Amino acid sequence: QVRLVESGGGLVQAGGSLRLSCAASGVTIRNYTMAWFRQAPGKERVFVAFTWNGDNTYYADSVKGRVTISRDNAKNTVALQMNSLKPEDTAVYYCAARPRQYSITVRSYDYDYWGQGTQVTVSS
Repeated sequence: QVRLVESGGGLVQAGGSLRLSCAASGVTIRNYTMAWFRQAPGKERVFVAFTWNGDNTYYADSVKGRVTISRDNAKNTVALQMNSLKPEDTAVYYCAARPRQYSITVRSYDYDYWGQGTQVTVSS
């Protein structure tokens, strides 16, 4: 059974940083597109970032320049480094995966596997 487990969320002040991690099991991520989405209270789940591989990444405009997605295929993990956090970044952050295709994949329904999410709260 495929499992994606997020960790690293918490409470941080505006301007601070957090590093989220996603540990995968039941699937080898080397040949998967890996992504992060987030969902704020009362809002739809939206795209944050994805990586086709270690050298190709894509970011939502809302986080570009503040967020870095990376992967460690040997450890079967994906990370999201978030800097200069803002209150509007407050959301549950989800890790997602799909068999890799070299295409833009920014919709929730593009992804096959999901973690349960980790809460990020940014205070002003």
